[in-house]
Amino acid sequence: MDASAPRTWTLLGADGHPSESERPGACGGHRRARIYGRLDCPAARRAIARGGYVADRVFFADEAVAVAAGLRRLLARTVRGVESAVVAGRAGSRPGGRTVTAPSPHRAPPAEGRGT
Repeated sequence: MDASAPRTWTLLGADGHPSESERPGACGGHRRARIYGRLDCPAARRAIARGGYVADRVFFADEAVAVAAGLRRLLARTVRGVESAVVAGRAGSRPGGRTVTAPSPHRAPPAEGRGT
């Protein structure tokens, strides 16, 4: 690579076709699984460390472009057991208005035999 040439990154557009950009992408995804998330996503880092994922990894300028290209947000399980949207950062939100949460580990189950 020529030292005087500016560095470029290959990003996918809303049409799914690659293009060169002078700026790096803001989010990344997996082409075959059709999911996207933050570039520092722990699940993606684990997959890369295991030797997978890299061949199908794609990058997008922003979340809107990833959605327009037909990818969906990757949901990651947090330490407390509540699913949260990795990119949006809103706990339990999903496209379509559905809320997804796991049972809280801090709430005791109802007592058996109560009220009889």
